[in-house]
Amino acid sequence: MSFDEVFLEELAAPTKNSVVGGPFGSNLVSKDYVSKGIPVIRGQNMGGRWVGGEFVFVSPEKADSLNPNKARPGDLVFTQRGTLGQVAIVPMSPYSEYIISQSQMKVTLDSTKADVNFLYYAFRSPEQLEYIKNTAIQTGVPHTNLGILKKTPIRIPSLGAQRKIAAVLGSFDDRITLLRETNATLEAIAQALFKSWFVDFDPVRAKMEGRAPEGMDEASAALFPDALEESELGWVPKGWRNVSLKEAVSIHDSKRVPLSGQEREKRRGPYPYYGAAALMDTVDDYLFDGVFLLTGEDGSVADTNGYPIMQYVWGKFWVNNHAHILQGKDGVATEHVMLAMQRTNITPYITGAVQAKLSQTNMWRINFLKPTREVAEHFAALLEPLFVRFRHNAEQAQTLSALRDTLLPRLISGQLRLPEAQAATEAAVGGALQA
Repeated sequence: MSFDEVFLEELAAPTKNSVVGGPFGSNLVSKDYVSKGIPVIRGQNMGGRWVGGEFVFVSPEKADSLNPNKARPGDLVFTQRGTLGQVAIVPMSPYSEYIISQSQMKVTLDSTKADVNFLYYAFRSPEQLEYIKNTAIQTGVPHTNLGILKKTPIRIPSLGAQRKIAAVLGSFDDRITLLRETNATLEAIAQALFKSWFVDFDPVRAKMEGRAPEGMDEASAALFPDALEESELGWVPKGWRNVSLKEAVSIHDSKRVPLSGQEREKRRGPYPYYGAAALMDTVDDYLFDGVFLLTGEDGSVADTNGYPIMQYVWGKFWVNNHAHILQGKDGVATEHVMLAMQRTNITPYITGAVQAKLSQTNMWRINFLKPTREVAEHFAALLEPLFVRFRHNAEQAQTLSALRDTLLPRLISGQLRLPEAQAATEAAVGGALQA
């Protein structure tokens, strides 16, 4: 397979405004945003293969005044400043046009020369990311510009080969997306069940009204009381208690060991190394083995709405000293704790004017509605198959992501022949479909 090297501008459509940046300066500011209309593509809409997420909008009239800055389905959008190297495709739906923000650039490709999916993956390759990094303007906030983008060299094969390569890589992303959507559905089922039992008290209210709880067998229904009683925090099912979170979880903070960046560099390995809010690295050993809930102790503690930043983790891993390490106890599942915390605003428990902190002492002030042990164990039994599947799907997605990232640079550069890549893809993705 032969490849030609061209500049990106040579692949742009031969039309006006096929390669443009966002509106200049005051042409688009926050006061222009309205509740609905034409969506604006900003950095937070650029996290994946497709432009998406939560949008802000401008009126159709404002959008028409920014007509040169419009992006449409099939366009490629690039980050100009901020997280350099981001690239995403404008999807076919749900919107027919967008406005790009001041920090983005868009390219409309000539479909007779280039396949948009191939170009997306080409710009995801290590070689292209390194080029973007090396050509960035370092004055002030690192950034790039249209001139640099237009003159970015790209190696491309024939249009047919581009489409085949993109199809191979796209099959991985399609399967990964499906796995993640399935996990979102599994978590939504768990959240709905939690709300029914522990927020709305549906089984209890049904029994109070002389009805059988919906979708529940007689033995399960017998676990629930048939009355509410008043507590210091409101009405709760009889026999249930509002307690300190400490009565529902065990904490393993004493086992934490922070490792500096230099230490981690020397200790590369297969085990995840977690910080307060995210996976930070991998190391050669582990401190924990099992299913745990991590919640930030300092730094990244809560989101903008005051809800805790948490990580549901499992297997063998290491944690630094910026996250609390929790597990459910006394019949309460770790997932039960997670579902309860997801609905808990922790703003009253956070301290620190400069850096947010959720101390262990303050965390124990968080309220937890603790049912009888029998109800907690029954809920845990219902959650278990949901989260076994959730963990399996997440592991499959991680495996497919790693294989895609291994194949990507070799395919984009022509080092790997298409038949070999297609066979590897069929084995990996086909296996994931059957699992």
